This record gives sequence, C-alpha cells and structure tokens, in this order.
Amino acid sequence: MSRFCPVYPKPHPEQTSKLRMFWHARRSWMDALFERSYSMQMGEVHLPGVDLYMLNDIKEVKRVMQSEAQQFPKSHLLHESLEPLLGDSIFTTNGEQWQRQRTMMNPAFAQARVNVAFPRMLGAAQSMLERLDAVEEAQPYDIEIEMTHVTADIIFRTIFSKPMQGPDAHRIFEAFARYQSLAPKLMLPALFGARWLTMPWYRWQSNQAAREIRGLLHAMIKPRYEAHLKGEAEEQEDILAAFMQAKDPNTGEPFNEEELVNQVAMLFLAGHETSASALTWASYLLAQSPDIQQRAYEQVVEVVGDRLPQQADMKSFSQVWNIFRETLRLFPPVGFFARENVQSCPIRGKQLKERSTVVVAPWLLQRHRKWWKNPDAFDPDRFEREEDKEAIKHAYMPFSMGPRVCLGAAFALQEAVLILACLLQRYEILPAAGHVPQPVGRLTIRSENGVRINLRKREAA
Repeated sequence: MSRFCPVYPKPHPEQTSKLRMFWHARRSWMDALFERSYSMQMGEVHLPGVDLYMLNDIKEVKRVMQSEAQQFPKSHLLHESLEPLLGDSIFTTNGEQWQRQRTMMNPAFAQARVNVAFPRMLGAAQSMLERLDAVEEAQPYDIEIEMTHVTADIIFRTIFSKPMQGPDAHRIFEAFARYQSLAPKLMLPALFGARWLTMPWYRWQSNQAAREIRGLLHAMIKPRYEAHLKGEAEEQEDILAAFMQAKDPNTGEPFNEEELVNQVAMLFLAGHETSASALTWASYLLAQSPDIQQRAYEQVVEVVGDRLPQQADMKSFSQVWNIFRETLRLFPPVGFFARENVQSCPIRGKQLKERSTVVVAPWLLQRHRKWWKNPDAFDPDRFEREEDKEAIKHAYMPFSMGPRVCLGAAFALQEAVLILACLLQRYEILPAAGHVPQPVGRLTIRSENGVRINLRKREAA
C-alpha cells in the first residue's frame, strides 16, 4: 500500500550561489538545502568568517556527538542567541559548567519520571479535551494552538504543581510564543556570519520578551525560594522543589535564585516547544492517513473502552507509539544540532579550522536516501520491520545522542502517547480541505501557515 508523503520544502536541484543560498535561509534553514543534501556524506559552506560543515556520515556523526563530544561542544552561537532568556542554563553551557549543572539536575529529574508526572499529564489532557469539545465541528481548526497549550500546561504542572491558568501564566505563554518567532531571525544570520542583517528591532523585541518571561518566572519562584532559605517545609513535590534541594557535589552549594530562573526557563522552553511541534505534525499525519488512524483508534478502544487511559495502559498502545516515533523521524522537532571543534581536526579528509561550525541534522539523517526505504513516506510500520532496524539504530536521533541526549526523552514520549491516545479515543481527525501546511526550520520545525484539521466527535460505543 502506498503511504502518504507529507509536503516538505522542495530542495534545490543543484548548487547555487552562496548569496542566493543565504537569501533562502533567511526564512528557514531548510530552504537552503539541495537535493544532494539528502544523499551526501558531508557538505561544506564557506563564507567570510564562517566555515560550516554538514555531516551525514554516521561514523563521523557518532564521533562528534558521542565518542569525542568534549572536542565538539555546542556552538557559541546557540548561547549567544538564547542567553537573554535562558542565561547560563544547562541547555546553553559547555564543559565544567554544564557538567556541574547536569550532575545537580539528574536527581531533580526524578520528578519528571513518568510514574510521578503521569497524573499531571492526565489532568492536562482532560483540560485539553474540554477545550476541544468547545471547538465547532466541521470547521477547520489550527491544532498547533491546542498542542502548544496542552504541552505548556503539562510542563507548568510538572514544575510548579499547578495548571497553567490565570493572567501571569498566560502572559508567560504568549511571551514565549513571541520569543520563539523571533529567535530564528537572530540565530540564522549569526550561523551564516551575517549578523549585520539582523534588524535591531528584532533583537529589541526578543530581549523584551525574554525579560518579561524571566520576570514572571522569577515572581513565581521567589516566594518558594525565600521560604526554602528560611528552612520552611516544602509543600510540593515537583521539579522546582527538587531544583532548590539540589547541591553541587564538590562544594555543596545549591542553585542560587538566578540559576533557578535559568533552569526553569530552559525547562519551559525545551519541555513544551519540541513536544508541541511533534504532536502538531502527528495530528496532521493522522488526518491524512485514515487507515493508520483507524488501526490506532481500534487499539486504544480495545484497551481502555470509554474510560481515560491510565499509566498501565501506555505499553499496550503500540500503534500510537509507532505513529509518534515515525512523526519524530519525518519532523524531528529540533532539525539540526550545531557544534564547533575546539581545535583543528580532520573530518572525512578535510582539515577543519579551529571553531568551525559542524552541523548534524536529524532532518537529513532521518530522510537520508542511503538509510531509509521510502524516506519521505509516513509509515509507522517501519518500526516493526526487521529491514528497518539498522536505519533506526544508526540514523534515528530525534532526541540527539551522546552525553547531550535529551534528559526529558522518556517524559516527552509518554506525554505524546497519552495525548494522542486521548485525541484518538474522543475524535476522528480529518483533513481540512485545501490546507497544505508549509514546514519551516526555526527553533523547532513548525508550519508557517499553521496546521488546520477538522475534528469529528466519535459516537459513544
């Protein structure tokens, strides 16, 4: 059976001028890709002050991301772009500073373990269903709005032990949306050595959104932090409480107030933006694949009937797991990881200058013609086939790999399967006539024109 192939930015058939390539990348880095980008082992871009290498060679990818990760830290451009919001958080730092934070935060992430977080996820999923029940049937609805809301609500409940409601919570939500829309306008010119193209207005707007977010988060953290300093018993068991109790293993020092704001801002950004992107695309793919959707619906109903899914049910939703895994392959939320070499080194016969930019792109690896059969098709069954195991083992990395692998991967997978199971149980997901989403590569891979679907409430069994 032929499978649905979702639209993606049409690659250029052959190489073009560097000026034209950069012009395309202003809107989305994916617009600068060529047809050969999906089959090459390495590509190069050289501009004044910039040496950029795009790696698809699996051996070299594992070297950069795993075996020699210390020699290829995150690009300083990432820190430069996100520092106004995230400060020196675990997401933007490298070396000893990153290792200290990682060691302190590992115990704290016990609060993000699925068995602890699941009741909070389920509460947010119930709120999602209530909001969607109010959506008019047979009218196109931008599902990106709801997926951004529900994932933000889940991370809010996990950090603060309360739902995302009230004016301050929604101000944070809206300010994050502004910040995310502006970030690529600052990051992409820097990546290609053209900061002069960054309009001061964009930077001012971005910094203003970052200040607003940090101010609101600080106001929420401060009362609990001050109570913690006074030795008052912590009433909540959540990530914020765990962060406040974390200690540097060498000095015994805890996170200070600013560091807490850094880490909470990082969690809110990383903990909902990536999941929202993937869940939005999953909804679109299901709308376009009625046979796959029907199989998943039947499995969910067979397991839970008309009751809400519980944690013990999750392992039985193999169809839903594979749908989400395949969505992450086609639309990895973070389309590329930028690293830089700390000293001159050889890669595939090329001698890289110190501080060259080395890019590993899941967007390319997970559609690479060498590794994947029908790479552009939505085919969840590939995760059950023997012939696809090598590709999945070596060329599938939606959560990165090596020491910088995403700490919240298990959390994100469980959250997504729960949300999709609830959605499938309650609604038939239908395409919106004439709507074709346009993927763009920014902070995450989103649609430039939204992702509209129709929801039809299923009749009670």
